[in-house]
Amino acid sequence: MGRALKSRNKNSKELAKWCSKVAMDKLAKDIVLIDLTEIETAPADYFVLCSCDSDVQMRAIVEEVELRCKKEKVRKPRIEGYNSSYWILLDFFEVVFHIFYHQARKFYNIERLWSDGNFYKLSESGRMVAVRDKTKLLAELEQIGATEYGA
Repeated sequence: MGRALKSRNKNSKELAKWCSKVAMDKLAKDIVLIDLTEIETAPADYFVLCSCDSDVQMRAIVEEVELRCKKEKVRKPRIEGYNSSYWILLDFFEVVFHIFYHQARKFYNIERLWSDGNFYKLSESGRMVAVRDKTKLLAELEQIGATEYGA
């Protein structure tokens, strides 16, 4: 499973990686971490975004986060949109975890709105890898939505 958070005071980077790992374990797609720490007006230190194929998968991620929070003694997030089938937001305050149905992610295009941030992907080993070409990543995300889901 990788390194677990063991206290309530872990830094935001570790928490963002932890959220990404949960998304990976539940087979979410197109997982992106956005470091917003250099943006003065940002609402959080990190955003974690992922895409899901169904509302069942989206809720499974939320339930896994809640389970791991309890098990690993991590502060539970505030949850918005759980009854929605398009976008669930888990707000840890310093990290906001966005769980999207693929079409909603394309529509809201959070990556473009916060493109001034530093983008990362999580490697299989749990290391954050910088995205060197954000423009290419954004184009790929738009294409995945268009070709994979017929949007």
